[in-house]
Amino acid sequence: MTLREHVKSALAKKVAVGHFNVSTLDGIWAIADAARELKVPVIVGVSEGERDYVGVREAASIVKSIREERGQEIFLNADHTYSFDRVKEAIEAGFDMVIFDGAQLSLEENIRVTKQCVEYAKQVIETSKNSGSPRDILVEGELGFIGTSSKLLDVIPAGAAVGDAMLTKPEDAVKYAKETGIDMLAPAVGNIHGMVRGGEPALNTKRVGEISKAVGIPLVLHGASGNTALDIQNSIKNGVAIVHVNTELRVAYRSGLMKSLSENQDEVAPYKFLKPAKLAMQKVVEEKLRIFNRL
Repeated sequence: MTLREHVKSALAKKVAVGHFNVSTLDGIWAIADAARELKVPVIVGVSEGERDYVGVREAASIVKSIREERGQEIFLNADHTYSFDRVKEAIEAGFDMVIFDGAQLSLEENIRVTKQCVEYAKQVIETSKNSGSPRDILVEGELGFIGTSSKLLDVIPAGAAVGDAMLTKPEDAVKYAKETGIDMLAPAVGNIHGMVRGGEPALNTKRVGEISKAVGIPLVLHGASGNTALDIQNSIKNGVAIVHVNTELRVAYRSGLMKSLSENQDEVAPYKFLKPAKLAMQKVVEEKLRIFNRL
């Protein structure tokens, strides 16, 4: 099945495909191993900063090799991409999915650039049909600001849409989706990037349903680190087909690494002292996949 088919299936079954961000090879293996254990599809995400560290074509090659070697349904997404040129770069590298993040732009400018990304993806899909290696590329757009940090936060980011007045409006979502032709939409529904010490604000699952009904395309929940399982599952019931987690993985990796180094101070082989960090990430991925897939 293609990623598009998995998203459609998830929406029908009221489950969601897990999306997890990485910065290192052991992060990719943590995601792949957890998903294989549970026999569910999964998406590896790399934002612009993460792609700059891992390598754009390198990330695409690694995920492709795992998919082909294992026969595993693992896909790659260019997460939070802020320009058409970077979207184009990811598509040309072989990514399965791209996100143009114009959440901080005006609605009109967000529509203009997102539409450009959609048109380019369609052009590549059409051209590939006669190449012997047909491709499918999903394009996601983002509407509504939810912050940009993947850190532990003491306060909610300024401007983040956590009050009703700041949430993505269904009428704006309809205009954006219709004029751009996006495959999926990431709205602001009380979710934020990063994790707030003391607890995340509640998700507005009612607004999720209102937007889903209005736009008629799958929704994506960003910034799900720290949100309750109930909030996430209710959002999935109301139209979310992909759920993003990043900060919780980073926290697990850092904690696992610090513990490993403190317990093995004489160890200098990276593959030995990094393994507990990888396994800590894998545990989080498995826990989240169970929530998303109601396992």
